[in-house]
Amino acid sequence: MLCLGGLSVALALALVPGPGEALKEGECEVCVSFLGKFYQTLQDDEVNFNSADIEKAIVKSCRDAKGKENRFCYYIGATSDAATKMINEVSKPLSYHVPVDKICEKLKKKDSQICELKYDKQLDLTTVDLKKLKVKDLKKILEEWGESCKGCAEKSDFIRKITELMPKYAPAAARARTDL
Repeated sequence: MLCLGGLSVALALALVPGPGEALKEGECEVCVSFLGKFYQTLQDDEVNFNSADIEKAIVKSCRDAKGKENRFCYYIGATSDAATKMINEVSKPLSYHVPVDKICEKLKKKDSQICELKYDKQLDLTTVDLKKLKVKDLKKILEEWGESCKGCAEKSDFIRKITELMPKYAPAAARARTDL
């Protein structure tokens, strides 16, 4: 009987998460990045660090978020179409100046999808051969710029639109391409 009690205590200790549950390098990159930038803007704007003001600021910041950051906002409940509300799991710790990686660690325990978000790999427009990219990638470039290609039917149409808009959105890449 004593052996069985010792075994259950050992099993319980093995299942309790220890201090080794810290985020690994590159894990939760969208969460850490978004909350890091958000915390910095709170400090720069000298926002009152209470939970209610931080919640309002998160919702406002999430209105402008795009791509993976918008998906992160959806997961924490800071978008209008979100099904859940975990926004207080972010605002309360931020009001106490808890480091963002610790907040993301806690969010990971609540919803593992938050840490599965990763930023898309950025293309180097100065060196990439647009003709070798897939149409999906060309569309993504335009989407990141907030542009669309109405009437584009072929790959060459998308390439033409990108090279046309490149001086506006990626001037350094446009200059490097003309130097080639």
